[in-house]
Amino acid sequence: MDTTVFDEAERRTWAGRAEAYAAGFAKLCAHPVPLLLDAAGVRQGTRVLDVGTGTGTAAAAACARGAAVAAVDAEPGMVTLAARTAPDAEVRLAALPGLPFPDDAFDAVVGNFVLNHVERPRAALAELHRVTRPGGRIALTVWAAPAAAGQALLGRAVQAAGATRPAHLPALAPDDDFPRTEQGFADLLRTAGFTDASCRTLAWDHRATPEEWWSGPAAGVATIGQTVVSQQPATIAEIRRHYDLLSAEFTGPDGMLVLPHTALLAHGRG
Repeated sequence: MDTTVFDEAERRTWAGRAEAYAAGFAKLCAHPVPLLLDAAGVRQGTRVLDVGTGTGTAAAAACARGAAVAAVDAEPGMVTLAARTAPDAEVRLAALPGLPFPDDAFDAVVGNFVLNHVERPRAALAELHRVTRPGGRIALTVWAAPAAAGQALLGRAVQAAGATRPAHLPALAPDDDFPRTEQGFADLLRTAGFTDASCRTLAWDHRATPEEWWSGPAAGVATIGQTVVSQQPATIAEIRRHYDLLSAEFTGPDGMLVLPHTALLAHGRG
């Protein structure tokens, strides 16, 4: 795999955390899947690639529509989970921007929040364009910026505790980044050669118990989790204290958190 410092940090971040992700954040990320598949035109007989499949939610949903599905992820634990979730899919270990498929191999390519985890999104999209047949469809999601209130909750707790992002988590270089807006995401697809590119904003409320929402960061899942677990125990306790206080803003009568989130769904044709 052709990796960079950013990519290697992503591998370390996710190594061994598939089960912890499945227990929390994966439930949040599952929300756009039906809309993602609709945007990619996934139906009976469609040859589909689910890139960055994670726990296999999109791959399983595509299989349920009668598609012929290949799915890849860079984390072995995710591959194991995805193969269990989507037993009818061909699940392989692979990462952008180097995929083990020939040119024009797929009628549709989907990626649910995968571009959040690559250093060179333009190179990643060029690779996805390569494996999409002419006229085939692509559909991708990323988190919108600025973050919605529910998505910002954990970051606010970290900030209130005075914790900082650890040095082993490099930020995306400005030249590699793109505006996390409808226009910015659609333009990114266009620069990779996709036509009829467009993007819309998805908004929904994610429900979780306070303990479930805390469990991912406490296990080091994603950048927020790596930020939490890299702190001294006293600081982690302070983050948790602020998290509990701030969670009151989102707690419903039944004790569940109701967390507003927004994402961008972009699609185009090869």
